[in-house]
Amino acid sequence: MQGAHAQTISARMKRPILLHPDPRLKRVAAAVPDLSDERRLLAADMLETMYDAPGIGLAAPQVGVLERLIVIDCVKEEGTAPRPLVMFNPEIVAASDVMSVYEEGCLSIPDQYADVTRPSEVTVRWIDLDGNEHSEDMDGLWATCVQHEIDHLEGKLFIDYLGPMKRQLITRRMVKMKRELARG
Repeated sequence: MQGAHAQTISARMKRPILLHPDPRLKRVAAAVPDLSDERRLLAADMLETMYDAPGIGLAAPQVGVLERLIVIDCVKEEGTAPRPLVMFNPEIVAASDVMSVYEEGCLSIPDQYADVTRPSEVTVRWIDLDGNEHSEDMDGLWATCVQHEIDHLEGKLFIDYLGPMKRQLITRRMVKMKRELARG
């Protein structure tokens, strides 16, 4: 991150990630009305949290903030510079008819993975940290990730794409894991 907000967002902290089942993960997030320094700091905290997890995407509802903000970075190759994207009020404005299947996971549903079918290419529009509108065509992992994170803003989890048996099995595992975590 650079530019006018580099100083504002330099003091980052890791935030706790909500685990499924949590009712906040099923709520629709509100549009971000303005870009305050507090929201920029939230974005920086979310990037820190995502990288630390480690993950490639994180939505504000996953850290308990019901606002339309996601962060993604799908660069995974060693020696390649990270490409963090901070997206306020992201929306998919076009999607291909061609579908792709990707084994998805989620920081709110750790250690659980399943194949999810989504459009293989999307066009996404969003507002950046400086209030500028962007639009970008994405494919491959980037397309899958941005769709997954935008789903979080709609209160939808990747397991909602699965059949009821598989979804219930994963939810039961998560309830058991949360119980064990609560016991210490």
